[in-house]
Amino acid sequence: MAEMANTSEWFKVWKTHRGKSDTDKTPRETLLYEYVDAMDFYLLISNLKNWNHFVLDSEKDLEKIKHLKKEDNLDKQYLALKRMLFDAYFNHSGESFNHSWRLFLKFGLVDFGYTEEEIEAAFNDKNKVNLERQDNNY
Repeated sequence: MAEMANTSEWFKVWKTHRGKSDTDKTPRETLLYEYVDAMDFYLLISNLKNWNHFVLDSEKDLEKIKHLKKEDNLDKQYLALKRMLFDAYFNHSGESFNHSWRLFLKFGLVDFGYTEEEIEAAFNDKNKVNLERQDNNY
């Protein structure tokens, strides 16, 4: 998630044009790549901790998240998300993981403005890259 924050550069208030970009990608595409990379880690943690039931499986829940208010200042939201993840890890709190997951989804769908389709396509593309890396002893 730190890479996601660093790529978006929302905290660099002195910059007029925020957002880093990889070669042949826009800043928006680069941020999406980092976002789905973090998502992959969320799903890994949920699997390792047997918290899969906290991952949304309801269209109703997803619609609720998509209609939340967009944050102007992501610093507080990012720090809250990190705090929840720390609580989930150190105190074995599935409930904190659940809240951080939903806040993470809000980052992508509301604050960064990606569609479900964009996230899904980027996630699948990133997984192909990860599988190729594993096949090549990355």
